[in-house]
Amino acid sequence: MPIDAKHEDLQSLRIDRTERGTSGAEPPAWARRYIIIGIAVVVVLSVSALAYRIFARDVPEVEVVRAAAESSDVGGTVLSATGYIVAHHTINVNSKVTGRLAWIGVEKGDKVKEGQVLVRLEDEEFRASYEQAKGALDNARAYRDELEHGSRPEEIQETQHNLDEARATLVNDKLTLDRTKELSAAGVVSRQALDDATAKFDSDQQRVNSLDKAFQLMKIGPRAEEIARARGSLAQAQGQLDYAKSQLDATVIRAPVTGTILDRTAEKGELITAQFASAAAGGPQGSVVSLADLNDLQVELDIAQADFARLGPKQKGIVTTDTYPDKTYDGEIAQISPEANRQKATVQVKVQVLNPAKYPDVFLRPEMNATVKFLADEPKATSKQAAGAFVPASAVRDHDGKKVVFLAFDGKARMREIHVLSQRTDGFLVDGLVGGESVITKAPQDLKDGDTIKVKG
Repeated sequence: MPIDAKHEDLQSLRIDRTERGTSGAEPPAWARRYIIIGIAVVVVLSVSALAYRIFARDVPEVEVVRAAAESSDVGGTVLSATGYIVAHHTINVNSKVTGRLAWIGVEKGDKVKEGQVLVRLEDEEFRASYEQAKGALDNARAYRDELEHGSRPEEIQETQHNLDEARATLVNDKLTLDRTKELSAAGVVSRQALDDATAKFDSDQQRVNSLDKAFQLMKIGPRAEEIARARGSLAQAQGQLDYAKSQLDATVIRAPVTGTILDRTAEKGELITAQFASAAAGGPQGSVVSLADLNDLQVELDIAQADFARLGPKQKGIVTTDTYPDKTYDGEIAQISPEANRQKATVQVKVQVLNPAKYPDVFLRPEMNATVKFLADEPKATSKQAAGAFVPASAVRDHDGKKVVFLAFDGKARMREIHVLSQRTDGFLVDGLVGGESVITKAPQDLKDGDTIKVKG
């Protein structure tokens, strides 16, 4: 192909940029409007975010609680206080001896009667000690009886026969000695024969004297001091037997009172000790079970010292629980602590629940929350009506001589005036709230009505 023809073909493959530059030099008007709007939106959002970061730091963070609505059908209430139900007497059942638990027959919540067997310990060693002490007692008793009864007639008779025999021998020795003296004087026998006869007579004389004394003692019997010693040994053996018996009996642990098992702290195979319990796993346990009489219950209250003057001994009250708020029980102050708590500025008061079994289908349990409304001496007759709402003490403020609270509503702090109906150890029963409001309990002291707030959490 000629070179000119190739050049023309290559020229035909080039793109003509003059037409594109003429037709696409500027974007359409509608595209420019969208671009401008997008840039404006980005700028506005950036400025808003920056402003939020700058000014949000000044919004105070507050804590809130819900105001609790309350109703009351009790008139003449002088003070309301909250506390906990406690058993009047809680008994931790321990073991008197150290041993391994062989059997336990109760579970938590079981009702038991006084004297009922709760636990048995392994008793082989204690039973062996008891049998040994019993044998020692029998031996001491037999020896005492032997001394007190004295010698038997047969023994006295035998001693007398021995004495008579010795006396007869002595008579014969006397005759022999007399003949030997005569023969010795005549020169018939030697001096040695006389000496032998004299020695034999003296010996038999001593034997007769000894047997006579023994015969007299046999008839008199044992000495009083020996009998007294035997009696002392018997008493000692009896004491050892009684101790061994008490140790053996202690391997069976019984319920000291009628009540309900509150806790079970030991299991079969664990070592139970009467001395030093261990908190380590697998160590000796000091307690087996704890129990209490749930028909003898009290409410333990901490009364603020400022409210203590409103109460008196034997003051009546109405007891309710958070679990069964519609069930009421009669109460009476049973105990007032003789000293105050310096740290909490309170005085402990215990209110006896007079009728804990008032509702057969309801059980009052230790450690339940309870409220006691103490009554005036002359209760006022009132009908059941709204009594207000309960708020914590930290929520109530003074403002221009009035009591107010701040409510958190729609991101703002709203001030609400209230009237205190009654004071409790942990707050106030107030009028002016219906219950359910978000009451601010922790906020800056300079918080004002209408301030923007942020609720913590």
